[in-house]
Amino acid sequence: MTRQSKRQKAMAEIDREKFYGVNEAIGIVKGNATAKFDETVEVALNLGVDPRHSDQMVRGVVNLPKGSGKTVRVAVFAKGDKAEEAKKAGADVVGAEDLMETVQGGQIDFDRVIATPDMMGVVGRLGKVLGPKGLMPNPKLGTVTMDVAKAVTDAKGGQVEFRVEKAGIVQAGIGKASFTEEDLQANFRAFMDAIHKARPSGAKGKFIHKVSVSSTMGPGVKIDLEEVSGA
Repeated sequence: MTRQSKRQKAMAEIDREKFYGVNEAIGIVKGNATAKFDETVEVALNLGVDPRHSDQMVRGVVNLPKGSGKTVRVAVFAKGDKAEEAKKAGADVVGAEDLMETVQGGQIDFDRVIATPDMMGVVGRLGKVLGPKGLMPNPKLGTVTMDVAKAVTDAKGGQVEFRVEKAGIVQAGIGKASFTEEDLQANFRAFMDAIHKARPSGAKGKFIHKVSVSSTMGPGVKIDLEEVSGA
């Protein structure tokens, strides 16, 4: 059976009008992840916010208890002892002005950027490069910190950043299809808990409008909102 026909079969088996319980939905997604690679299991939400207004921005990080299954390359802007701490913690790229020049030259081979506060003057010059890619360090996300070792460990150990995009949509990976259903369920609930805690002051009325889970190549499965409204 071809990949396309497998997807069509999976879509035919899913009731597009039904809202599934979290555990059942994750089981369906995992069962239909039949690609030749280890698909990512993703969550997509529609929130009742307008991110064009600063008091309705939803952004944060969550440490997935069962890990993300993703290899994260981390760059750290630091000097001296802090640079050594970052290297010992497993940072892939560590530097200061030299790293800034590398990035300015178009070489960006990392997924997360961490910086010590004293390096933000250097990192700030990269705003037009790192900003559009969502890579600018941010104190609220724990990526501007003196504790670079913990930040590197968290980034590589299953920490996932999330940010609301246009139309109030948030998307994030919560693991791999090879994870057990129990591990995916634990990660899902941790992610939803983080979303609730990140509810902005400007969000009025119903906060979560839609939630669905899917795998990289699979169809989306809608989640019963009653199960996640009080996460």
